[in-house]
Amino acid sequence: MKLSDFDFDLPESLIATRPARPRTSARLLVADGDAILDLHVRDLVDQLRPGDRLVLNDTRVIPARLSGLRPRASGQGEVVAKIEVTLLEPRPNGAWAALAKPLRKVKAGEIITFSPRLSCRVEQILDGQMEISFDLSGEAFDTALAEAGEMPLPPYIAALRPPDAQDREDYQTVWAKNSGAVAAPTASLHFDQSLLAALRAKGVTFTHVTLHVGAGTFLPVKVEDVTTHKMHAEWGEVTEAAAAEINATKAAGGRVIPVGTTALRLIETAARTGRVKAWRGPTDIFIYPGFKFQVTDALMTNFHLPKSTLLMLVAAFIGPARMRAVYSHAIAHGYRFFSYGDSSLLIR
Repeated sequence: MKLSDFDFDLPESLIATRPARPRTSARLLVADGDAILDLHVRDLVDQLRPGDRLVLNDTRVIPARLSGLRPRASGQGEVVAKIEVTLLEPRPNGAWAALAKPLRKVKAGEIITFSPRLSCRVEQILDGQMEISFDLSGEAFDTALAEAGEMPLPPYIAALRPPDAQDREDYQTVWAKNSGAVAAPTASLHFDQSLLAALRAKGVTFTHVTLHVGAGTFLPVKVEDVTTHKMHAEWGEVTEAAAAEINATKAAGGRVIPVGTTALRLIETAARTGRVKAWRGPTDIFIYPGFKFQVTDALMTNFHLPKSTLLMLVAAFIGPARMRAVYSHAIAHGYRFFSYGDSSLLIR
């Protein structure tokens, strides 16, 4: 498999910079066998069956983009310089990996101040990133970060417009619970409480898992032989209860349908032996054509970037030829792409 096998031309006009309103009015492409239906997310109720189980990622996106000030020495003495910091992922020691702009003159030991309540110390600089530790933790840290930070919009949106207050609501799922993601599980952004209630009334059940989506989800694949790509790791958890619910649905003949590639990657990580087991820790599972799926029967997902690992996952799930047909249809029919774009329901 070559990287070029996963390339396609996308008009910039199809890159969504704002979500559909209401959330459920986004379009939904349903691919079932050779059939393709053009529906809306609100029609999901009619596409699912009693006994189906949706697997939902309950990670909460943190306002990971920070503007700060750092003192630095100059020929005129100490001066204060501006710096932009983007949190990437928490480290086991309580520190954070982060990007900084500019990074070139930053040194270990420096203090960066983001607000009167929030500052950090630069612990080390390695491989183009900083490791920083904050002066707050727990709820106090969450509160201060919410005041000082902005939502970390994906680079393809940030290149077209800056984040604003509306993104704090738009770029968060209605069931977000466990803080730690720096990117949203975007297929989940299409749901509201009314749709959840309608699905519940239909007999659809829900299981929550947690995968803290990292900025690595936007990293491009740079190798021509995609099988040699090194996948970034993300922290996730499937509880004993969640594993039992998914296994019970499979045993009863129901379909297990992760909402988003993040939920799919996590449950397939936890099911490499054939059944879902409790899982807690980092996963760097890389899903590309040839992968053997253990539990996933259908997938709800947005439309992904060319040459991305997420597009490779879609090709693995429904087959490369079918993936190309779905994406050609979506482009020809004006579907909106990427994080704030439209969605699809892919049935194996």
